[in-house]
Amino acid sequence: MATESPAGDSPSRGKRADAQRNRQTVLTAAAEVFVTSGVDAPIRQIAARAGVGMATIYRHFPTRADLVTAVYHHQIEACAEAGPKLLACADSPLEALRQWIDLFVDFLVTKHGLADALQSDNDRFAALHAYFLDRLLPVCAQLLDAAVEAGDIRPGTQPYELMRGIGNLCIGRDNDPRYDPRRLIALLLQGLQRPNAS
Repeated sequence: MATESPAGDSPSRGKRADAQRNRQTVLTAAAEVFVTSGVDAPIRQIAARAGVGMATIYRHFPTRADLVTAVYHHQIEACAEAGPKLLACADSPLEALRQWIDLFVDFLVTKHGLADALQSDNDRFAALHAYFLDRLLPVCAQLLDAAVEAGDIRPGTQPYELMRGIGNLCIGRDNDPRYDPRRLIALLLQGLQRPNAS
C-alpha cells in the first residue's frame, strides 16, 4: 500500500516530478553553454550552470549525443511555442517576427555543432532535421503571414527560404569572432519590410 505525502502525491510521483525538473534545468543550462562554448563544452561546465552533479546529467543523458539531441528537441519546442506567444504580446507582427528570428538564431548557433556531436549517426540527424522543419516552418509561416497582413512586410517570402537564408548567414560565426550574423539578418529583415514599416 502506497503512502501519500502531505501534498497528496505519492513519493514516486514526487521523485518523477523532481527528475523532470532536473532534466529541464539541465537542458536549459546545456543550451546556454552550447551557445557560448559549443557542443564540446565540458559536462562539468553544464552541471555547474544547472546546479546539479555530473551524475545527474549522465543519468538522464548517457552520451554527449543524447544530450545534444535532447537540447536540440528542447530548443525546437521553445522556438515553436514562442511564435504564437510573441504574436500575442509584441507591439506588432513585425516585432514578433524580429524577436522570433532572434530566438531562432540562438537555436541555429547551437545546431551547427550537432552534426559533429552525432558523428556517423545519420538516421538520428535526419529524423531531427525533419522534426525541425515540421515544427518550425508552420510557426515561421504564421509570423510572416501576420506581418504581411499588417502591412509590415512585402508578400511572397516563403518560410523555408527565410529560415534557410538565416541559417546560411549563421554559418562561419564560430570561426570568425569579427563576424556577427545578426547584423546581416537585420539587413535581410529590413529588405523584406515595406517602405513605411518601422
